[in-house]
Formats: sequence, structure tokens, C-alpha cells
Amino acid sequence: MTARYALYALRYATRDAKRQEHFIGGDPHDAPMPMDYFVWVAVGDGRAWVIDTGFTAEVAARRRRTYLRCPVEGLRLLGVEPDAVEDVVISHLHYDHVGSFHKFPRARFHLQEAEMRYATGRYMCHHRLRHSFEVEDVAGIVRMTFADRVVFHEGDAELAPGLSLHAMGGHSMGLQCVTVETARGRVVIASDVTHFYENLEAKRPFTTAFHVGDMLEGFDRLRALAPDPRHIVPGHDPLVMRRYPAVPGLEGIAVRLDREPAD
Repeated sequence: MTARYALYALRYATRDAKRQEHFIGGDPHDAPMPMDYFVWVAVGDGRAWVIDTGFTAEVAARRRRTYLRCPVEGLRLLGVEPDAVEDVVISHLHYDHVGSFHKFPRARFHLQEAEMRYATGRYMCHHRLRHSFEVEDVAGIVRMTFADRVVFHEGDAELAPGLSLHAMGGHSMGLQCVTVETARGRVVIASDVTHFYENLEAKRPFTTAFHVGDMLEGFDRLRALAPDPRHIVPGHDPLVMRRYPAVPGLEGIAVRLDREPAD
């Protein structure tokens, strides 16, 4: 029988932005379009699977992000002790998805091999591509590799019953998303396969892209993985916090993705 998980999104940072910043080719409307930053966690069968680890206060200050809380400390609000986490999925190595990896002392990190090749290869000679990476994060994951704590994947993989990762590419060379079986069916944690609902719904790619064609095809694959669009959770959309029910006592901090969203 396929396992079912409780599934949460935890918001740890935000930033002000405009619509033109989120679509290749810009946008004719100069309206605000803020961005939220999340980590996710699936809990079931006595263990927690963390999806991405966020960034640190130091990086937030340097990149001028509004830091709401340490994402790893935030997990404790959900009853997840970082010291006990055995597996962390890193969707990709951009600063806002891997930056607090060092706060999981026991975890193995699941990463697409293509992402490590990208983050340590010739494309990092180009500022436009490397600006989303922090060199110390990349170097740290290299050190984790030498400590036998990185599990490399080439393509899709089932990590546990009811929890799988799926190679996507597009936004970053080795970007991956995660599917999680829950009480409401399969939920797709898209991470940056789609930053906002609107990127997916309008098929308008986000501005940071390694391969635009792969990004567009990633939208189609998200739809194929999900029972319907209501089961796709974008990586940075503030609407996630409004559409899903809050964890009691953690309003504005964490929501339940295994519960039905509001229309």
C-alpha cells in the first residue's frame, strides 16, 4: 500500500518585486508582485522528508530579502527536529533552496547529478548564470559529497513509497520537483519548475532560465504529474499561504498542502 504523508509549506522570507521581474519579456503592467520563499516537509511513517533548506540571515541581508525566520528553526514549529532528519531533497543549488543545508547534521542530500555538474562547471564563468548561486553553498555540497552524504540521481527516482523526485531542468540544469502522496491525492511540490501560478497557467517562463525550452516543457510535465492543477504547488507564490489552510497557531507561517485549497 502506498504511504500517505502530511505535507506542509513553511514560509521563511519574502521580498517586494514587480510583475516585470517574473516573466521573460517583461510585463506591460508595473504592478507589485511580491515573492515568498518556502521550504517544504512531508511527514509520515515516523519520519520527515525535508524539501529544500532555504537561506541564512547573512545571505538575506546581502541580497536584501526580508528574513522572517530561520527555515530550519521554523521546522521545529512543526515538530520536526533537524537533528533527526535523515533525508533532504535539494531541488536545485540556487541560494534560496540549499543555503541552510549545514544545519542538518545527519541528513543525506538528494540531488540531480546534472545540477552539481552545472554549479561546478564552465557555465559558472557567466555572471548571468552564477548570480543565483552562493559559492560557499556549492563548496559545502562538494564537501558533503566527500563525506558520503550526497545521493546523486540521474532522472526520476522513488525515494520512498509515495514520495518521488522528477528531473525537470529549465530554470537550472538539474532542477527537480517532488511528488507526494497525501490524503487528497498526489501533490506536486513544483519548487522552481514554476515560481508562480501565473507562470504555469499562462505558460510565461520566469526570468532566470538555463534552458527556456525545458522550462516550457516543464510546465506540461507538472500537469502530467498532477491529478489536476489544484495539486500543483508553485515555489514562490504568496497565494499558497492564502489558498491552503494554516497550521493552527502558525497562521502566516505554515500551511497544510495535504488539505484541499480554497478556490
